[in-house]
Amino acid sequence: MVQQLAGHRPERETASPAGATGSRRWPALAVLVLAQLAVWLDNTILNVALNTLASPDEGLAASTNQLQWSISSYTLIFAVMLFTGGVLGDRYGHRRLLVTGLLVFGAASLWAALSSSAPELIIARGAMGVGSALIMPATLSLISAVFDERERATAIAIWSGGSGLAIAAGPLVGGALLERFWWGSVFLVNVPIVVVALAGAMVLLPAARTRTRTGLDPLGVLLSTAGLGAVVYGVIEGGHRGDWTSTVVLGPLLGGLLVLAVFVAVELRVATPSFDLRLFASSRFTGASVSVMLTFFSLSGSMFYTSFYLQGVRGQTPFEAGLNLLPVAVGVLLGAPVSARLVRALGVGPVVSFAMLTAAATFWAYVRLDLDTAMVWFWLLMLVQGLALGAAVAPTTEAIMAVLPKEHTGAGSAVNNSMRQIGGVLGVAVLGSLLTSAYGSDVEPSLAGLPGPVAETARQSAEATRAVAAQAHLPRLVDAADRSFLHAMHLTSVVGACVAVLGAVVVLVAFRRPASDTL
Repeated sequence: MVQQLAGHRPERETASPAGATGSRRWPALAVLVLAQLAVWLDNTILNVALNTLASPDEGLAASTNQLQWSISSYTLIFAVMLFTGGVLGDRYGHRRLLVTGLLVFGAASLWAALSSSAPELIIARGAMGVGSALIMPATLSLISAVFDERERATAIAIWSGGSGLAIAAGPLVGGALLERFWWGSVFLVNVPIVVVALAGAMVLLPAARTRTRTGLDPLGVLLSTAGLGAVVYGVIEGGHRGDWTSTVVLGPLLGGLLVLAVFVAVELRVATPSFDLRLFASSRFTGASVSVMLTFFSLSGSMFYTSFYLQGVRGQTPFEAGLNLLPVAVGVLLGAPVSARLVRALGVGPVVSFAMLTAAATFWAYVRLDLDTAMVWFWLLMLVQGLALGAAVAPTTEAIMAVLPKEHTGAGSAVNNSMRQIGGVLGVAVLGSLLTSAYGSDVEPSLAGLPGPVAETARQSAEATRAVAAQAHLPRLVDAADRSFLHAMHLTSVVGACVAVLGAVVVLVAFRRPASDTL
């Protein structure tokens, strides 16, 4: 059915130079993994530097709100610009967009490292998001150009494993840098990665071109960017404020959804849409896309509260916390390639649904973590979680790319990466808001007797409670903060597990029978 809908599309020519074929295709994959390594590394590396940035002596004397937006400005721009990056790649060539994105990302990283104020850092982080949005769709599209169907699943599995490694390595690398250098080093580390990736891209990657360029749809690009921007902004603000009924939250959410509805109506009527929404007629395309979003919802939320558990409740340094998260990366690296072989034997539905149910079990297992849990059990939990996530993400990504016409691989890659980012934003915002609310309710009885403003400050987070305890010389409040945080984390982890179960159901239904709607 969708083949007929897509029949009018221009034929695509992938003019691969010799350097991108034969035995050199694997070095080409290494370049693409390295490019996305910088992007995913920057998703997590800043978290360990927040305390330093808040310091007036060692950092930028950033306020709490400024610290929140130093993270969110990157995520927001990254998420809303991904569609634009995919469309531009389909029109002008994915290697060209990759090189442009690397240049923007590298320059913005240098700008962030040298920022002299928190507002300047926030703007520089937004510019880094623009570069990331150009890089990510291009990497996956170039994998489709370099590898044939026989090897593409393995290549995508390696690509997915690289993202898992970067996510887990961020806190570790950031902690190691902060022990030796100033806070700007967590951004400056991107520059040599960009330089190597640029050199490799020019030598090894194909300069794919189209015989007939895909038409540019500026109205569609504008509507999708504005709509997604408003929705993601509302989600971020809701998580920051802990108040989802505020007009500052509801206004952007409802307005963004309205703009996205207009976007859908426009895209279904134009001759050359920025992204053909009729592709969602494929249950496999839709199921895989939604499954990716739900996976990253649970993963990003769990990484958020795991960091507070290790550094707050367990009193670990950022570097120690990073070391203890390494089993996740090991699991992802092992799970992704193994899943490619299992899918060939058993199919996407059974493999991915089992993997997501296993991941849900690991999120649920957080209810067993406490003050005295042996770290060997935590490492085992992280390893199994990584194995499950690696086995879930790689096949769904391959399923998305497998049903796409060649001239729309950039837009399809953008969907995949947008779903990851939007899922991550929702996971941190929703689960973070739930964590804060549950913590405040549980710790409130322990704050009785404190002055009103002091109690309100202490109620906001476990870190705030510990700060009040230190100033007022009340060690009992530290114990109360730990107990209440564990209660909140246990509750939040159950919600994350339920979302992962929902993802397992979605992918099992989408792939319940042999493909009949591939594109």
